[in-house]
Amino acid sequence: MSDTAGTARRTAPGGSDRPLTEAYDTALLDLDGVVYAGPDAIEHAVESLDAARAAGMRLAYVTNNASRPPRVVAEHLTELGVPADAADVINSAQAAARLVADKVPAGSKVLVVGGAGLLEAVAERGLVAVRSLAEGPAAVVQGYDPSVGWQQLAEAAYAVQQGLPWVASNTDLTIPTARGIAPGNGTLVAAVRAAAGVDPEVAGKPMPPMHRETVLRTGAKRPLVVGDRLDTDIEGAHRGGVDSLLVFTGVTTPALLLAAPAEHRPTYLAADLRGLLLAQPAVSAVAGGGFACGGWTASVQDGVLHLDGVGEDRYDGLRALCAAAWMASDGADGAADGRKALADLGF
Repeated sequence: MSDTAGTARRTAPGGSDRPLTEAYDTALLDLDGVVYAGPDAIEHAVESLDAARAAGMRLAYVTNNASRPPRVVAEHLTELGVPADAADVINSAQAAARLVADKVPAGSKVLVVGGAGLLEAVAERGLVAVRSLAEGPAAVVQGYDPSVGWQQLAEAAYAVQQGLPWVASNTDLTIPTARGIAPGNGTLVAAVRAAAGVDPEVAGKPMPPMHRETVLRTGAKRPLVVGDRLDTDIEGAHRGGVDSLLVFTGVTTPALLLAAPAEHRPTYLAADLRGLLLAQPAVSAVAGGGFACGGWTASVQDGVLHLDGVGEDRYDGLRALCAAAWMASDGADGAADGRKALADLGF
């Protein structure tokens, strides 16, 4: 396990003397930006997950993307070379549907703004999906789907203005695709919010309903959250009191990580999913206020991050830089400028 519990204030990346596949029983893997980007697998993902499974780690796929049913996601994963069943996939649509079902009578009509994934999740909870306020819904549930347009957003706004409970699957502003970063559900939610003047209750990461849904469906005892986003995956792990691995195959950059507030700091970090198969080097404090990892030493001098030494793995240098930057930002010195140090590492 890590040297620091999930909810403790993290001042440096953690270390593990065992491969993460041995230290944790279940990997709760984000999908977009971690396992795949659009229709294609991310480099090293397929072979890394195969090795993790062979080592005895259970793999569960936890995504804020509510557009596709778990069965379709599992089929996509299997086509990519990552064998998966529908039960291995947990999405924010399921968390949102459970949240709505707790608010309305059984069998109620629910205005669904979203696609097949949300429609299936609503039906799973015994609710009836409708597409218009005129059909008498008792609540509104909204999730990402590329087909969502003005008419659906308008219906949601009309319903929310009437005082109906409104649950959003997630509020991710962006979503990674094979062509780049595209608008996510958060941008669509913002349109309804602007029209109705009301905030939704959010089910997906990083909010507690998603963590609850994941635990209920996986039965994980020693889970490790694996993701590419600080504000959803890593914060969700922090809120749930579990450890996390950040990979740099999606939206988070090393510069964003250095500036991360306490709730956005991962336990571990790695270039990609190969990090699951490895022990994680520890960061140690050194004389003079610096931090060392794998041959690199980082410190803050006059508000600037400095990196000394030579190491075989540039991510060890990043680990040391994180410790120095996080310690500085938590203290009186405030944020430190790490641009040159990151450039020296090739980031």
